[in-house]
Amino acid sequence: MLRISLAAGDSTLQFFRTDALLIESKADDSPVTIADKQAEQGVRQTIAREYPSDTVQGEEYADAVGVSRYRWIVDPIDGTKSFVCGVPLYSSLLALLLDDEPIGGVIDIPALGETVCAVNGLGCWYRSTRASQWSIANVSATPSIQSSVLLTSQRDLFARRGCEANFAAIERHARVSRTWGDGYGYLMVATGRADIMVDPVCNPWDIAAMLPILREAGGRFSDWKGTATCTSGEGLATNGRIHDEVLAMLNAE
Repeated sequence: MLRISLAAGDSTLQFFRTDALLIESKADDSPVTIADKQAEQGVRQTIAREYPSDTVQGEEYADAVGVSRYRWIVDPIDGTKSFVCGVPLYSSLLALLLDDEPIGGVIDIPALGETVCAVNGLGCWYRSTRASQWSIANVSATPSIQSSVLLTSQRDLFARRGCEANFAAIERHARVSRTWGDGYGYLMVATGRADIMVDPVCNPWDIAAMLPILREAGGRFSDWKGTATCTSGEGLATNGRIHDEVLAMLNAE
């Protein structure tokens, strides 16, 4: 899982901040690039060769349906808007599911060389550069929203789903609020550098890797109802201590 994810991340770097980057618009007007497509194709080709019975689900292409109990979910570039602007906080995400339950995940930040990975029961591991040693990743011990670092991906999405006031309330209480979001935001929570990462709108490929990563790092990932799932179209990651407090504010009327 780690080897496949790192190869996908490395493949994006040949297009990062270069004139070779071709940008298209998808049906929802979100950007997609040749780097997204090439990285996902590489993941699919490797899995088809090495694990031909497994299913592969990704953002850019139709599902390749297998017959085994395993399913891979790939997002080759999570944070394509950051990528096309030359911002190094985009990520390559890969999750492995068994019977629809995420059991392993990788968040790779290729342009920074940061990686976090986890498998159920084996802990969460982090390295700050490709050349550094792996260390155990742990969430923070922050006890309250008032002392927290709050992250999100795109603030106006809260208004689109009619919950801007809820996010604004959390933001007023938080010590720091920033939009260091997408996969990088979840990595920040898993490594204890942030305390809350919240997404009002997302897809399974955006968050499937987060379930095992946050669990193994000692934190918590759920939808806004508190259910540990990657299929509800929303996400919340915290250090666990303040999770219920954040949920209550997200759902306040």
